[in-house]
Amino acid sequence: MTKPVELKTLGLVALNDCYKNSLFRVNSGIPVEQALSQASDLLGLATTFAEDAAYQRNTDRPAWAAHHLTAMGRAVVDDVVAAIRKQKASS
Repeated sequence: MTKPVELKTLGLVALNDCYKNSLFRVNSGIPVEQALSQASDLLGLATTFAEDAAYQRNTDRPAWAAHHLTAMGRAVVDDVVAAIRKQKASS
């Protein structure tokens, strides 16, 4: 019986893909379970900052924090999806 290969991130997705040369990118080789756990943490913090932004009218800092954390979480999830699709295509 062969041991199943652990699915890992591909490192294909950059943060803020709208820019031609993105400074930040998801690292390749991270186990998917660890990557999704990190994405969950990022999105949880984004939710907290979004709630703060809804109530704090004197500053936009919580809104920008939520924006960037959401983009980071999305990049991780998109890279995991790419890894899953690649695995399905090769099997």
